[in-house]
Amino acid sequence: MSEIRPLHDHRCQLGESPVWSAAERALWWVDIPGREVLRWRDGELTRWPQAAEPGCLALHADGCPRVARRDGLFRFDPATGESEPLAAPPYDPGRQRFNDGKVGPDGAWWIGTLSDARLDEAGLYRWDGRQLRLMAEGVAVSNGLAWSPDAGSMYWADTKAHRVDRLVSGETLGERAVFARWPLRDPSQTLDAYLGRPDGAAMDAEGCYWVAMFEGQRLLRLSPRGETLQTLVLPVRCPTMPCFGGEDLRTLFVTSARHGRPDEELALQPLAGAVLTLRVEVPGCPVPLLR
Repeated sequence: MSEIRPLHDHRCQLGESPVWSAAERALWWVDIPGREVLRWRDGELTRWPQAAEPGCLALHADGCPRVARRDGLFRFDPATGESEPLAAPPYDPGRQRFNDGKVGPDGAWWIGTLSDARLDEAGLYRWDGRQLRLMAEGVAVSNGLAWSPDAGSMYWADTKAHRVDRLVSGETLGERAVFARWPLRDPSQTLDAYLGRPDGAAMDAEGCYWVAMFEGQRLLRLSPRGETLQTLVLPVRCPTMPCFGGEDLRTLFVTSARHGRPDEELALQPLAGAVLTLRVEVPGCPVPLLR
């Protein structure tokens, strides 16, 4: 395991949805409350403002990422900065927004939602380029999407419930079975004693699930049976999502948050909001392009 370094000196309010573009040799991600789409390429950072909070993005062969914002799905053209509407939000944007999303082995974009009030009214949708279809529901904060290397299992987290489920993957989903679970934070518990709650995730070539533990200051590598194989302590309290990239897919990029954090914490953690990078031994599974 290599030294943990910041990718760039820029700090997001809440960085999320990192995706590696092999064609561009670039990293894309979003800043949700900062309302920006960002790209790092050849040592240069480019930022594009968005009209509403972007929850995640997906890469497409036409070079124009698709962005899931509170106000719907859009085709974003980095050459012009223009956004073309693709689909209206399937929810009340006064109550929910798009959150974690990822292109699955089927070439469709799977996108979860988040309830602003943290009620169990959010869900998981599948975008096939033509329509959004509700695939699962009954969560407060959809997160942690990843697929096993053989594409037979999908992993899906409900951050509020501190749980990751495994489902049989396909155009329809099987029953949810608990893959991993962590204790809820006790009101009297200090953050230093808290293990965190599952946020974004990525899959490696050995079928191990890497998950960012928000407020837990750690990244976990879980076996296909849900056992913790590795705990990586990070220099930020709130990691949000890992992503494998680089030519050999052995560079791990981890987004993080500083939005809403106490001043004392930020003073001790100047890397909060940065994209962190480190080298790992096992390469990641590549995330497909949206078909």
